Amino acid sequence: MNDSWKQDPRLQSMNPEKIKFLADFAEQLNGTPKDQVLAGFIAMSAEASRKNITFSNQETNLITDILLSHMSASDRNRANMFRAFTQKMTSGRG
Repeated sequence: MNDSWKQDPRLQSMNPEKIKFLADFAEQLNGTPKDQVLAGFIAMSAEASRKNITFSNQETNLITDILLSHMSASDRNRANMFRAFTQKMTSGRG
């Protein structure tokens, strides 16, 4: 994935520290083997917690929408399946 996602105008309302965090994470994932991406997301979550960086549901949805729009069709389908799965899992909580 290229860096064009950073130019999305919807990101203008997001805290620049969060955008930098996401850019750093995207750079780390660039070239990561597909079987290690999930571990990368888990590490990102832990790092965000250490840095007291949190994303609202709205920000998370925005980031996901932007990233999906820059993926290939097959990657987008896999990501959408994962997204649906995680939404189903979290909707059972409450």
